[in-house]
Amino acid sequence: MMGRKVFIPNSPQRIISLVPSQTELLYDLGIADRIVGQTVFCIHPKSYFKNATKVGGTKKVRYELIKSLNPDLIICNKEENTEEIVNHLSELYPVWVSNIHTIDDACKMILAIGEIAAADQMASKMVDKIREDFKSPARLKKRSCIYLIWKNPYMAAGSVTFIQDMLTHAGFINLMPENSRYPELDISEIVQLQPEVLLLSSEPYPFAEKHIQELALQLPLTKIMLVDGEFFSWYGSHLVNSRFYFRQLQDRLNTED
Repeated sequence: MMGRKVFIPNSPQRIISLVPSQTELLYDLGIADRIVGQTVFCIHPKSYFKNATKVGGTKKVRYELIKSLNPDLIICNKEENTEEIVNHLSELYPVWVSNIHTIDDACKMILAIGEIAAADQMASKMVDKIREDFKSPARLKKRSCIYLIWKNPYMAAGSVTFIQDMLTHAGFINLMPENSRYPELDISEIVQLQPEVLLLSSEPYPFAEKHIQELALQLPLTKIMLVDGEFFSWYGSHLVNSRFYFRQLQDRLNTED
């Protein structure tokens, strides 16, 4: 997905994943016995998290621990992991890097990892379900929105992100400018844009009910909602349930209109 050549042994047996959504995918493809390391943010499936070997985070990893695990494949992502991590690990191990901007990209990634891990049938079944769910745009009332991912400063998901594609399928019009990724905003800019809906993501910043109350003072005409960020930003097997979550979200909005 990055145009790199990666030489991977047939059906790798010692896999490390440095991407939470792709770690969950590996487990859901039925190859838990081949996952030897993951990050502290790879919290799904919860049943495996406690006893899993944690090799660090997505931006900072424990190189010596990775070395001791002797991986024959490391899975990364362009946005989640740093170029330094990818370059350093690529000197020693096969490192496969995904690059995801759309649901179609996510489906291609799932099929590719399924092929690499010799779990083709499971991956194809998963992709068929996702493509069926997302095969047509949601026939919903389109509402303008801002999707906040951070506070102090406020940061929003821009138009050149995977979240943007998910917002479109969820029935929202992102008010962030073209070619933006994660622009910073102050409250006056948010007020000036007057979004119909302000979505406060559960990750990476843990927005809570108190933040709704703070923002409502400045945005009395805007519907402000806490949303589960995993359904908007996790591009692995989590996508199987995203469309259902979006329908529930829209039902809430329609009920409260």
